[in-house]
Amino acid sequence: MCGIFGLIDYKSPIAEKLIFEGLRHRGPDQQQSRTQDNVVLYHTRLAIQDLSVTGCQPMSYHGLVIVFNGEIYNHMELRRKYNLEASSHSDTLTILMLFELLGMKMLDEFDGMFAFALYDQHNRRIYLARDRAGKKPLYVYGKQGSWVFSSELNVLNRCVKPELNYEALADYLYLGHFYRKATPYMHVDELESGHYLKIDTLTGYAENITWYNIETAYHQQQVFSYKESVERLDDILQQAVRRRIDSSDLDVGSFLSGGIDSGLVTAMAAAHSSNLKTFTVKVSGSFDESVLAQQVAERYETQHTVVEIDFSDLDKDIEKILTNHGEPNSDNSAIPSYYVAREAKKHITVALNGDGADEMLGGYRRYVPFKHIDFFNPGSLQRNGARLLTSVLPVAHKKQSYYTYLYRLLKFAGYADPLKMYCSASSDLFVGFEDQFLVQPLMGDLSANLERMESSGLSPLKKLLYLDFESMLFGRLLPKMDIATMAHSLEGRSPFLCREMLDFAPGLKDSYKIKGIRTKSILRDLAKKYLPETLIDQPKRGFEVPLARWVDYELKKNIEQVLMAGDPFYATLLKKDFILDLLRGKVQISEERRAKILFCVFSLEVWYQNLPK
Repeated sequence: MCGIFGLIDYKSPIAEKLIFEGLRHRGPDQQQSRTQDNVVLYHTRLAIQDLSVTGCQPMSYHGLVIVFNGEIYNHMELRRKYNLEASSHSDTLTILMLFELLGMKMLDEFDGMFAFALYDQHNRRIYLARDRAGKKPLYVYGKQGSWVFSSELNVLNRCVKPELNYEALADYLYLGHFYRKATPYMHVDELESGHYLKIDTLTGYAENITWYNIETAYHQQQVFSYKESVERLDDILQQAVRRRIDSSDLDVGSFLSGGIDSGLVTAMAAAHSSNLKTFTVKVSGSFDESVLAQQVAERYETQHTVVEIDFSDLDKDIEKILTNHGEPNSDNSAIPSYYVAREAKKHITVALNGDGADEMLGGYRRYVPFKHIDFFNPGSLQRNGARLLTSVLPVAHKKQSYYTYLYRLLKFAGYADPLKMYCSASSDLFVGFEDQFLVQPLMGDLSANLERMESSGLSPLKKLLYLDFESMLFGRLLPKMDIATMAHSLEGRSPFLCREMLDFAPGLKDSYKIKGIRTKSILRDLAKKYLPETLIDQPKRGFEVPLARWVDYELKKNIEQVLMAGDPFYATLLKKDFILDLLRGKVQISEERRAKILFCVFSLEVWYQNLPK
């Protein structure tokens, strides 16, 4: 895995040392740059494939130059398919050879995760591209025909010092993450998943092209029977795991929770890797999944490590963990992700994970009602009844209880506005507290996407799965894992996000994913072949952290010191008195939601305070 950075007709001086120091954790093995015409490309390398010097970047081939972050897992298959021969087995070289043959149509062939910049010297064009799901990040600053791009916002910010985008920051508070291309800065966009930017380096003109959109797959109904679908799912996942092990010249390990996603990945990886190393988080104060994970580790005889986190140093580490992201980050599971990645790096450089399974196959409890009720187009009787009930019922506090589940269901069922409904059903932060904003969240791109969904013809469940893939997975979950792993020079690989799965899973019947109240039913049935019975119907937990306890105990001093300061930054976006009332427990709200809002605002403030002045 690597870090990339580049300049296109950018006149202001930028110290190379600043770039390499900022991206060294992404690529500690080598740092190199190359100037070609008015293009400067920088690369920091974490050597995993083709460990020799032939894999070094920037790499040139027949008038093409590339800096590449990621892995193309099927690149040797593509060499055979197109009769491409070279002495090096570098996947970076495969990209260059395929571009010479196919141009950007080559992207359709890739099973991989990637962000790259490819400069075509003959035509004076540069192509910035990202993979289907957006596994590997790429941020682009563009102004007056000059362009700067980077794998990380922290480095980009230090180099070009863009102005803040207050509207985008208000949107962040409302949704809990930045939606699609939005960032905290003016003139800085995140290149979206399934997109590439074609820039004419002579004129500075850029064209943003969508090369992949998962919505297409949601409109293509699979014709397989249930039994055939389980078998096909098995084949796809087996191939994805095998590719992600074979395309590494280093040992590959696996993150192993007590759930079926990582359990399946681990079971399949064990068949392709002897002495597989696995890692489980044991979080103090929350449900202990290490006992369930141990059952999988013992069945497949893995070299298992339990990472016990008591968070005794959380108050000292929290600022470092949050500022790694380069933008405000409200996902508190970034904290255990950081610690388990740090421990895993002591043993391995590549780790498999189960990311994407829930969003592809219906793994969250909130997907169940969307299988049976159209919350995108609620009737007035449904809305009014839900509002009446939530007005008289006591606030739900216990996170995993059935009452809390019902209470949240009634809350988002009561919204006529699809934007409020979706934000309530997903992040559940400031919906209902819009009057506390000084800069109103507009959520223009998300609102437009929701409006388009109304006439899409997709089922309510497919709409929600599509939106979560585009929003929550892309904007929150994948960046969390990328930042946590790369902070320790560790590469994370996600078999559930392989090309074949993205083509197959969206078109499955809703009943294959949600059966009654059973989530990701098809995956649970596949798991019967590989996993102990006690794991099969365990509820989805993920990294379940005791956030409410942290806010009132471990992080209490940190949060109060930041949020109760005399002139905090968040007070330019929100009414300060509302946040102070939340801190004092004066707002009628569940303990978990209170903690999520305070952590979201705390993250914003920590990010702002650590900006280079």
